[in-house]
Amino acid sequence: MKKIITLLILTICINNSIFSQKKIEASTILNDIKNGKNISIENATIIGVLDLTFMDDALKNVPKKKKSSWFNWSSNNNSNTNEIKKLISVKISFKNCTFKNDVLAYIPTEESGYTFTASFEEEVIFKKCEFTRKAMFKYSDFYKDSDFSYSTFNDDNTFKYAKFLQKSNFYKTKFNEVATFKYAKFSENVSFANAIFKDTATFKYTQFKNGVSFSNTQFKEDLNIKYMNVSR
Repeated sequence: MKKIITLLILTICINNSIFSQKKIEASTILNDIKNGKNISIENATIIGVLDLTFMDDALKNVPKKKKSSWFNWSSNNNSNTNEIKKLISVKISFKNCTFKNDVLAYIPTEESGYTFTASFEEEVIFKKCEFTRKAMFKYSDFYKDSDFSYSTFNDDNTFKYAKFLQKSNFYKTKFNEVATFKYAKFSENVSFANAIFKDTATFKYTQFKNGVSFSNTQFKEDLNIKYMNVSR
């Protein structure tokens, strides 16, 4: 009898845990960021595209470009660049969250002639998260600590040209699709220990200014470290 009661209690607890998982609209999170609120979300499913570039808002304030200007792209911050940068000034923290749609800090649009990117002034945490769709952080600058440990990327993802100016962490991160860190720069020591790369992993031209750990990292397919630079 006691065993039956124990099983019933355990079942109820598990069911309560399942149903307690919050569902949060990405639009709600974006509105909070607009209003200067720090984002701290745990045990939630995020519904909708999380466009951290705020492209729709930016398009209202930029002049239209001719399509030919699409090929005059420059990553430098000068008058010829087609990059529209958004600086997120609040802390971002997601723990044990599932993103059902794209998470975008990089959006190239041929129609407008602009590339929209997002950088982060404060701490960024995506810990124990699952990205079921795209996770794009190309050209993103992380000015404070960033943490992607224990997370899983199930679709297209990129950190190409990203700059990590403080501590960053990819411990036990799982990449089920091609993972790109080409031209990325890490100013502090970073760990990819126990990470799993199921598809091609590219660290071509990547700069590790203060060391990197690939202890027990699994590379299931190609690994490209051509011109990779590791200091200290």
